[in-house]
Amino acid sequence: MPLIVMCGYPCSGKTRRAEELKGYFEQKSLRQVHIVGDEALGVEKNSVYADSQKEKNTRAALKAEVERKVNKGDIVIFDSLNYIKGYRYELYCLIKHAQTPHCLVYCLTSDEVSSTWNTNRYAAEQYTQDILDALVLRFEAPDSRNRWDSPLFTILKDDTLPFEDISDALFKRKAPPPNQSTQSQPLSSANFLYELDKITQDVLMAIFNAQKTSVPGDLISVPGATEKISFFTRPFF
Repeated sequence: MPLIVMCGYPCSGKTRRAEELKGYFEQKSLRQVHIVGDEALGVEKNSVYADSQKEKNTRAALKAEVERKVNKGDIVIFDSLNYIKGYRYELYCLIKHAQTPHCLVYCLTSDEVSSTWNTNRYAAEQYTQDILDALVLRFEAPDSRNRWDSPLFTILKDDTLPFEDISDALFKRKAPPPNQSTQSQPLSSANFLYELDKITQDVLMAIFNAQKTSVPGDLISVPGATEKISFFTRPFF
């Protein structure tokens, strides 16, 4: 049903917080909770974040996985950097289309803390220092004044998650209303071509019949139109 978007520097505690949220909601609401993230898709982070095209493809794959998981009954936690403002806006459009609430959990750390936590990881799980530094420089911090970053919960490294407040944001708020850009366009009627041909023939027949009795300057009626049209000086046929 709702979507929780995790956000923060590399190695800022997002995955730990995502697991805490998963445990809380599974215990309290008996809902199924899905965590979607880099690790779930087997993303090789240093390779992906060193190549802009690979990173773009990875973001698209993660977004598609979130879209598949979002439904009316389950909770989805998106555990990734989500450091680009435009990408978070795309996620906001996704939940508007799905008509479900969302919130953002921002794990706020300094780059020094993230770097220390990175070096404490197993070697295979570490970012290279160059990649980590580049991602920190490119990071676009969320702002609660933006509707796609709201409700926003900013969590420091020693904070306890405000579980009840997050739950209220997801289950006691209405989903943002869909707009034209996020709604699927209705399919054309199966008899659309038949109706179009019939209306066209009616209009042509009305003009053809008017030619027999009208003179230049007369106003003639056309089926389906509220205003009359001026009769031309030369015949249509």
